[in-house]
Amino acid sequence: MHKVTFKETFSDVASGLFSFEAPFWRTLKLLFVNPGRLFREYLAGKRKSYFKPVSFFILLTVAHLLIRSLLDYDPMGDIPDDPNARVNLFREAGQFMVQHINNILFVFVFTLSLFMKLFFYKKYSWAEYMAIAFYLVGIYIFLGTIHQFFLKFLDSKMQFLTMVIMLLYFVYAMISLFQKKKFLVGFQALCAYVFGTIFYVILGFGLALLIVYFS
Repeated sequence: MHKVTFKETFSDVASGLFSFEAPFWRTLKLLFVNPGRLFREYLAGKRKSYFKPVSFFILLTVAHLLIRSLLDYDPMGDIPDDPNARVNLFREAGQFMVQHINNILFVFVFTLSLFMKLFFYKKYSWAEYMAIAFYLVGIYIFLGTIHQFFLKFLDSKMQFLTMVIMLLYFVYAMISLFQKKKFLVGFQALCAYVFGTIFYVILGFGLALLIVYFS
C-alpha cells in the first residue's frame, strides 16, 4: 500500500501552482489574453482546466497581503493626524479598510456582480456573474499588488491608478465575453464598473466606519 508523504504532498502543491502548465498560470494568462473565452468555457462546464474563481481570488489576496507586509507599505501612512476628531475617525476607518482588505474585497465582488447583472441581465444568472466577478476582482488584486511597488518606490500620490487600469480591463473583458455590439457593451461595462466601484467604496468604507466608531 502506497503511503502519502510530505514530499509528495508539497510537490503536488508546487506543480499545481508553479508549473507553467498548471491551472493557475493558464487561468491568469487567459484572463489577460482572452478573458471572454475563459468565462464562457468555465460557465459552460469546462472547469477542470482552470483555477476556480474563489480560489483564484483568495490566493491573489493572500499574495497581496504577504507582499504588502514584506514591502512594509501603508497606503494611509502619508496622511497626518488631525486635531479634528471627525477627520481622525475617517482616517481610522480608512486604515481599518486597508488592514482588512481581504474581507472588504468580498464587498467589491458583491457590488460588481450585482451591477453586471443589472446591466447585462439577460445573458447569465447573478451566481454566474459572481463567479466572473471573483476572477475580475482577482485581477484587480493582481494589479494592486504590482501597483504597491510603484507607490512604494516611485510615486506615492498615484493611488487611483489601479482603479483606472481596472476600468479599462473590465471594459475589455466584457467586450471579450459578449463579442458583439462592442460600443454598447463597452458603455454598459463602463456603467457597471463605475456603479459597482462607487457602491463598493460606500459599503466598504461605511462598514469600516461603523466598526471603528463602535469599537
